[in-house]
Amino acid sequence: MAWSVEFLEEAVNDLGKLDMPVRKRALKAIRKVAQNPLPQSEGGYGKPLGRHAAIDLVGLLKVKLRADGIRIVYRIERVGEEMLVVVVGVRADAEVYREAARRRQKHGL
Repeated sequence: MAWSVEFLEEAVNDLGKLDMPVRKRALKAIRKVAQNPLPQSEGGYGKPLGRHAAIDLVGLLKVKLRADGIRIVYRIERVGEEMLVVVVGVRADAEVYREAARRRQKHGL
């Protein structure tokens, strides 16, 4: 059974900035991940993020669309089985992760 998926408003805007074919693939990937968004260590699709280059993303997970260079950063709420998409973006060095940290702080995630 799929977890419910919610998007930060900014993540919806991120999707809107992608070309239509890339957007469709990103949404398809999000639907697939929602089937099991748990960390890979628990049999899910997500790769846990941590602290890298002074960016604290502990508690967030990511999936990559390698062919498109897209990163999807999300948080899971185990109690309500909810997946919250924080950032959808092209990996431009660590920009996606810096943006995830900004949004995390802004929204108190």
